[in-house]
Amino acid sequence: MIFYEKSVQKDFKRGEIPRSTMVLFHNAFLSLDLTKDLNLFDIKKVKGNYNREYYRLRKGKYRAIFYTLQDDFYVIYIGKREEVYNRWQ
Repeated sequence: MIFYEKSVQKDFKRGEIPRSTMVLFHNAFLSLDLTKDLNLFDIKKVKGNYNREYYRLRKGKYRAIFYTLQDDFYVIYIGKREEVYNRWQ
């Protein structure tokens, strides 16, 4: 399953994440959920000392930060490239 943090849902409702971008990310996460293959898209592991392994998914100027837990995807942040790494930490 795919779970979106409340902050991601609020950003989408406020219009900070364009609908077309959200559709792209949601379709990508649906594909990942179906195949469980992280090599399908431009996904890289986020470097740093964190309690869990975070990944980023790139779609154009936007990035999604997420982690996996028991075959579920938890999307914690979606934003523009310039701001994504500073705001989600």
